[in-house]
Amino acid sequence: MDRSFKEEVLKAFKEKFGDIEDVKCYFAPGRVNLIGEHTDYNGGHVFPCALTIGTYAAARPRKDRKLCFYSANMTKSGVIESSLDDFRPLKDDSWTAYPKGVMWAFAERGMKMEQGLDLVIYGNIPNGSGLSSSASLEVLTGFILRDLYGFAVTNQDLAIIGQYSENHYNGMNCGIMDQFASAMGKADNAIFLDCASLNYTYAPIVLDDMSLVVTNTNKKHKLVGSAYNDRRNECDAATKILASVAGIQTLGDLSNEDFEKYKDAITDPVVQKRARHAVYENNRTLEAVEALKDGRIEEFGKLMNASHVSLRDDFEVSCKELDVLAEEAWKVPGVIGSRMTGGGFGGCTVSIVKNEAIDRFKQQVGEAYKARVGYDCTFYIVSIGDGPSEI
Repeated sequence: MDRSFKEEVLKAFKEKFGDIEDVKCYFAPGRVNLIGEHTDYNGGHVFPCALTIGTYAAARPRKDRKLCFYSANMTKSGVIESSLDDFRPLKDDSWTAYPKGVMWAFAERGMKMEQGLDLVIYGNIPNGSGLSSSASLEVLTGFILRDLYGFAVTNQDLAIIGQYSENHYNGMNCGIMDQFASAMGKADNAIFLDCASLNYTYAPIVLDDMSLVVTNTNKKHKLVGSAYNDRRNECDAATKILASVAGIQTLGDLSNEDFEKYKDAITDPVVQKRARHAVYENNRTLEAVEALKDGRIEEFGKLMNASHVSLRDDFEVSCKELDVLAEEAWKVPGVIGSRMTGGGFGGCTVSIVKNEAIDRFKQQVGEAYKARVGYDCTFYIVSIGDGPSEI
């Protein structure tokens, strides 16, 4: 969290709304997932961490029922006005659909705002990077509503409400991971989350002479209306078939051996591939967390690499740009592991790189990417941060 951004949102608030009396400032983080991709909606495990980059806000309740939104990232849009009487699930198409979706989801649970809100946001998550700017904004909104309107919800509730709003207001059939990582983040720890039960533990990330490097393809991904919902439907189809022959409730209930035993019941080869990824990725995540606990960081890295291959070949949510980044990273001495992170179809890779190799990594991967793709990628050395807060 960079406190200089507090000044940015306060400055913008004053410009748009006249003064900053009684204005409060807030932050909620983005996330990166170390391993466990497309397992969250399959009853599996994930291993994300919150980042020190995210979304900042300045907010103040109004005396009427108007909602006034302004993004310091999208200044050309100006102040976007709405009202507490004008929620339109699956119809809103501007960025305000994310905070409005959360307000709507709170109201669905009986927590209705009686006063409107002036809200200014500024995010330093690269747009379209797959580092969960939308979940960050959802958790941030929920945190603001709890603080300003006195709603009795926990941080875990904020994650659940954020997911519900994205599913039912925005039409994005996502799992719980992104919102949970933002809402429940803890500095220097990843979250080992069982998405079926929401049981979780914090796992310290001790990298010593290594760093997490996020590499942005600079190909923006857009998940709503993309193949993301198709993948979920394919997994649901596989689950129904395997439930009847193996007695499972989710794909996360299966061992790799169980899957191999029952997989031929799935006659559609594409659906079988999707299920294979979900099962194997879940079990990779279990292995990876144990390897990390035991200090076997090289093994963790190999599992990251295998995760990317599965996402590329079985789940088919990678793309040329992500594949180039991963393939070129694997060639660099000192890279422990590298994989795409997030929903796919663009966005970022996450790599564990020895500090002594970071300059070489950036040069070698950057040059190869430019040669093979035709434009530059961007590198970020990221830190693991806390969840939402008032600043």
